[in-house]
Amino acid sequence: MTFAIITLILVLAGYFLFRKKKLPIVVDKTTTLHYEVILNQEIDFYRNLDENGKIRFEELVNEFLHEVRIEGVGLVISDTDKVLIASSAIIPVFGFPDWKYKNLTSVILYPDTFDQDFQFEGESRNIMGMVGTDYLNGQMLLSREALIKGFSTNSGAKNTAIHEFVHLLDKSDGATDGNPENLLAHEYAVPWLKMMSQEMYRIKAGKSDIDPYALTNEAEFLAVASEYFFEKPEKFRRMHPKLYDMLSLIFNQDPEGSEII
Repeated sequence: MTFAIITLILVLAGYFLFRKKKLPIVVDKTTTLHYEVILNQEIDFYRNLDENGKIRFEELVNEFLHEVRIEGVGLVISDTDKVLIASSAIIPVFGFPDWKYKNLTSVILYPDTFDQDFQFEGESRNIMGMVGTDYLNGQMLLSREALIKGFSTNSGAKNTAIHEFVHLLDKSDGATDGNPENLLAHEYAVPWLKMMSQEMYRIKAGKSDIDPYALTNEAEFLAVASEYFFEKPEKFRRMHPKLYDMLSLIFNQDPEGSEII
């Protein structure tokens, strides 16, 4: 068993062993103001909200960080790390004020990409983020480098952390299949599946600007398209108006107009 796996198991074991009874959320005003500074500096989605929206976003950041443990492997977690992770979680569910990630207990942050054995050194590292399964069920693993890049000005339509949180939303109905039944009304399921199939055909034919990684399967299509939807909403609406409207229904929000539907 590798050192990284042992470290990860110890982190998770410590969390479950010493986790105490959940206490009411107590908001530290100094911390909240510090988080607000980071949000204004780093998160376009937050900056585009009206004042009431910003206040609600800040509250959700505090709630998420109270409920989900963030641990570092090979690094010390900073407040910026915390705010970027929490924002990645909140953005996809901002249209659902009472949403809780019941299938997530902790986020494990690595310095950079890692491999299938959770090693963050060596030449075979190519994983930027993943939702844990089996003994890692309820955990999410992320690369700090990918996390920061996702909110940078040169990220384009990509955001690894949002991608992984969309997988969690998809998984919340019991199946990670690209059809988020807990978010999408039943009558839209068949049109959505048909729309995905048509766009995947266009990607394969080189007639779409959506990242070809979306061809992997329907779950990856949903996650990749969602990155684009939230990171470049104006362009996504222009290039993919029908997909934009469907994702607006799925997420109950219009990110171009910073509105809840």
